[in-house]
Amino acid sequence: MSADSHDWIRVHGARENNLKDVDIQLPKRRLTVFTGISGSGKSSLVFATIAAESQRLINETYSAFVQGFMPALARPEVDVLEGLTTAIIVDQERMGANPRSTVGTVTDANAMLRILFSRLGDPHLGPPNAYSFNVAPVRVTGEVTVERGNDTIVRESFSRAGGMCTRCEGTGRVTDIDLSQLYDDSRSLAEGALTIPGYSVDGWYGRIFSGCGFFDPTRPISTFTEAELHDLLYKEPTKIKVDGVNLTYEGLIPKLQKSMLSKDKEALQPHVRAFVERAVTFARCPECEGTRLGAAARSSRIGAISIADACAMEIRDLAEWVRGLGEPSVAPLLTALRLTLDSFVEIGLGYLSLDRASGTLSGGEAQRVKMIRHLGSALTDVTYVFDEPTTGLHPHDIQRMNELLLRLRDKGNTVLVVEHKPEAIAIADHVVDLGPLAGTAGGQVMFEGTVEGLRASGTLTGRHLDDRATVKPSVRKPSGALEVRGATRHNLRGVDVDIPLGVLCVVTGVAGSGKSSLIHGSVAKRDGVVAIDQGAIKGSRRSNPATYTGLLDPIRKAFAKANGVKPALFSANSEGACPTCNGAGVIYTDLGMMAGVASTCEECEGKRFQAAVLGYHLDGRDISEVLAMPVSEALEVFEERIPAARAILTRLADVGLGYISLGQPLTTLSGGERQRLKLATHMGDKGGVYVLDEPTTGLHLADVENLLGLLDRLVDSGKSVIVIEHHQAVMAHADWIIDLGPGAGHDGGKIVFEGTPADLVAARSTLTGEHLAAYVGR
Repeated sequence: MSADSHDWIRVHGARENNLKDVDIQLPKRRLTVFTGISGSGKSSLVFATIAAESQRLINETYSAFVQGFMPALARPEVDVLEGLTTAIIVDQERMGANPRSTVGTVTDANAMLRILFSRLGDPHLGPPNAYSFNVAPVRVTGEVTVERGNDTIVRESFSRAGGMCTRCEGTGRVTDIDLSQLYDDSRSLAEGALTIPGYSVDGWYGRIFSGCGFFDPTRPISTFTEAELHDLLYKEPTKIKVDGVNLTYEGLIPKLQKSMLSKDKEALQPHVRAFVERAVTFARCPECEGTRLGAAARSSRIGAISIADACAMEIRDLAEWVRGLGEPSVAPLLTALRLTLDSFVEIGLGYLSLDRASGTLSGGEAQRVKMIRHLGSALTDVTYVFDEPTTGLHPHDIQRMNELLLRLRDKGNTVLVVEHKPEAIAIADHVVDLGPLAGTAGGQVMFEGTVEGLRASGTLTGRHLDDRATVKPSVRKPSGALEVRGATRHNLRGVDVDIPLGVLCVVTGVAGSGKSSLIHGSVAKRDGVVAIDQGAIKGSRRSNPATYTGLLDPIRKAFAKANGVKPALFSANSEGACPTCNGAGVIYTDLGMMAGVASTCEECEGKRFQAAVLGYHLDGRDISEVLAMPVSEALEVFEERIPAARAILTRLADVGLGYISLGQPLTTLSGGERQRLKLATHMGDKGGVYVLDEPTTGLHLADVENLLGLLDRLVDSGKSVIVIEHHQAVMAHADWIIDLGPGAGHDGGKIVFEGTPADLVAARSTLTGEHLAAYVGR
């Protein structure tokens, strides 16, 4: 290849985050893998520099059309970026937990199915909306004036077909509220009878109850008449005036439905979530049987199949059904639908169903669902950016993912992949290895070239590329067992299993085989079990490792004591916050239907604090400089200076997060980093059983060894550790393996092996056994 800009993406002088004037040339229309130890700067180079600059340039193009309405995105810290094409980012961010969002709605599959049934369904119901659980059926009758020569008044009716179940309003679930959890009926409202979070009699609610006139707030609720109790609980929105202020009164139940029950439970604040779990029972809607669809939509069929039946099928079975429809009048639609469904199967998600709630997908599953819309795209010369696409994949499934990445490349696209798995690195046309270490000790290109060149390079990645763990010669003996009997969640088939305690137990199997259903459904919620997953950490975009772990409190107190001022000054959420950005460090601009834009605050330059606060120092550093320190440096500086911070910092370092900065926004952490941060906060808990969900996610080959050491220390300290994992090094290190399968979806859900890793390798009776045997060289 020539060095023509048409053939290369050239990066010169990249300094974003921890990058140190990085200069590289990436071949276009090739597959480039970026690797290196966790925190070495891969994401800073790929996402925060290359992809971010591509998006900025696109934004500038749109800005020209809207005459400067859209604020300009900040340019990444880089001197030169040449040869960029449009970048499409396919990341691991979990899909929104909107209760109405399903696998079918976030792809085009559900929309195409609705069109198909509107054409072929019997009885015919009307347009595609008649099969949508997000559209309510409406019928309106009234008088209208129609101009026909002389004005005449005629009676007209209007109806809109909709497929929504009116009982559950298209959510598939109904709620049953325990009224005893809402109030103490032996007390009056004035005495604080309500036990709902936020409903204090000292605030507006007390004034509303006192002035509404629907009941006497000084009488115990138990003495209310039937009408008064109805008004308290169920009254429709009604205009009232209290102390001269116009207000709307609404019963407690509909108000709770809107403010708490319509939201994803996991997105609620902890104390509100605890109340909801205590007061509300969620059950499948008895009217639509959880399908979300009304009776009319369920009655219309193609052959013997309704749209509810089609959405409940495993996608691979649905693809076969669609393939059997030979109606010429909808041939183009059938072809498009078949290609979409086949893409699910190709990408290893054939075990899903279209009615699966999108919020229940793992990070890896969500990323692969996002890939589907691109596999059939006619676009070429596009840059696709992937963030560890093998996350959540069994070794058996990684080959299929590799083939899909190569297909995108072969269509004439540039494919950039951030990866650690040797199997994924092996298919690269070009490899960029960053390091040498993490955080401030990283940010340099250690190697750039072919896979064989990397193997011989002597870099950290090169030395570990061919690492293979060995099966332990001896294993620990269990001290007891957790019994699971008759587990039937999702695809589990009445599973009975004894999970050993006092050992490192690894639960494995192909993606979709039932691992998470078994552990999270039957083990994670038991007393004494600490379950740590990769889900989003609850908190705002202001949250960071220092606030999440409680580390900021002793730091603030140390600053306050050293300078003789209040600790509140050293909180960006309190008195010390920059008044311009309110302590966020950035200004967020909401662009409505488009993605919002964040720009660095010009007043504090992203430091989040007032200038006066930055004048106070502790050991020569202001509070913004302390929050910019990586965990490893903070441990060295504050180990003796702030003893209360020592334990927290030590745990963060132990779980492999020594490179992250104390003030790094939690929203920028990967799924694996979030899980390890949760683990660090729970390591001091009294729970005796730890459940970890793929803790190797985001870990470099050299980091996996450190993780195994941490797991050993947990077990040796008397804990029981249960790990859901695909990484062969973790399997080989286990004391006991529970393997589910043999396949995914309805082909899985059974225990196919229980025993030691050595026995699994010797038997080679499962897919996991075959891959583990190949890994350890037996």
